[in-house]
Amino acid sequence: MSKKRVNKIEQGLKVIDINAKGMGVAKSQEGAVYFIKNVVPGDVVNVRAYKKRRGYFEAEPLEWIQTSKDRTDPPCEHFGVCGGCKWQHLSYEAQLSFKEKGVLHNLQHIGKVQAREVIPILGVDDPYFYRNKMEFSFSNKRWLTSEEIEQENQIERNGLGFHKPQMWDKIVDVNKCHLQANPSNEIRNAIKKFALKNKMEFYDSRAQQGFLRTLMIRNTLAGEFMVLIQFFEERKNEIELLLNYVREHFPQVSSLLYCINSKGNDSLYDQEIHCFSGNNYITEYLGDLQFRITAKSFYQTNPKQAGLLYALAKDFAQLKKEDTVYDLYTGTGTIALSLAKDCKKIIGVESVAEAIGAANKNAQINGIKNASFEVGDMKECFNDSFISRHGKPDVVITDPPRDGMHKDVVAQLLKIAPKRIVYISCNSATQARDLELMKESYNFIKSQAVDMFPQTHHVENVVLLQSKTTDEHA
Repeated sequence: MSKKRVNKIEQGLKVIDINAKGMGVAKSQEGAVYFIKNVVPGDVVNVRAYKKRRGYFEAEPLEWIQTSKDRTDPPCEHFGVCGGCKWQHLSYEAQLSFKEKGVLHNLQHIGKVQAREVIPILGVDDPYFYRNKMEFSFSNKRWLTSEEIEQENQIERNGLGFHKPQMWDKIVDVNKCHLQANPSNEIRNAIKKFALKNKMEFYDSRAQQGFLRTLMIRNTLAGEFMVLIQFFEERKNEIELLLNYVREHFPQVSSLLYCINSKGNDSLYDQEIHCFSGNNYITEYLGDLQFRITAKSFYQTNPKQAGLLYALAKDFAQLKKEDTVYDLYTGTGTIALSLAKDCKKIIGVESVAEAIGAANKNAQINGIKNASFEVGDMKECFNDSFISRHGKPDVVITDPPRDGMHKDVVAQLLKIAPKRIVYISCNSATQARDLELMKESYNFIKSQAVDMFPQTHHVENVVLLQSKTTDEHA
């Protein structure tokens, strides 16, 4: 998409909506469209446009002429800088309303479909401290505020926090994050303080040199914590010094891990993980099931809402004891294992081999015999041979990534024609696209959005499709 930098002032714009990326939408008297960060519908603002794209300007607010009734004071001191919680300035009730509105808009305008029943969005009791996984980066050149740049005193340039949006080499030093329960903040701040005290090198992402690279903290509702520190170089004495400090000062950490990553990016998935103390996993409980979560495991980042999401999928699926069920894009098998007792058999498919290994291990731990899992790229492995091995499904659960389902997967679903399809999506735009491809063969029975990510514009949506040949209401 073409873009060019501009420096254009526009006064008195009224914010009328929120776009798909969570930015405020306004129109000038001349009809120019502005996407404005850090504003909410109902605000009236003077803005500076800094980019012109095809069809709209990107802008930042300079002055508020009038504030919206839905505006609230963000509790986080880093709001507007770190980029992690772009909706903290919007009341939670308004967040839910705009998320639900966005989902319905996509279904109707992209998919050209409408559910017989739209169930109100499922919100959370507490929209803060809900995440069970946070990743922070070390930097020897942290992002500085204009006030820090102007002051004459020497400034500590080392930082531990989040990447500044659109600045891959700059880290916003975080004092307190409102997304993960304590002692997450205490652990992060203590590690930074100890590292500074002992003159440990923070990573330089441009030069690709240094020692301390990233910190990952995972936790469970049961109170277990995992800490994984990624080092750029293997310095045995310094590694042991830091990890012993964490072990001694934070007994909640039942899994203390590290890895040496000297490659060009921070990705852990091709790295060897070393267990310094405790287990190489933590355990999450979902109803009467338990799931081992390793450093590389995928697990829903909002565990309280995950339980409600899976219960909703079960309710929509209407499983019978004789049903054969497919769970496409199964991840570590959490949905499949939570549904296994309600059907004859369930087969999960996932492209990540380690996730399937975790799914099989979790099935073993929970004594589940009627769930099986296969590794494969969905568009290639979900073929006639797969169907002949496992039998035609009565019900299909599909929970694809943000890109949605590949057209070949949709075509195979239409070919095997399960009675019901439960489609869970983290991107209602691609979900709507896929539903349009299936609307000739399936009735759109019901839809419900689930807020898994408060303070952001992201939302999950669950829909039930019923085959027109079996829908008694068709």
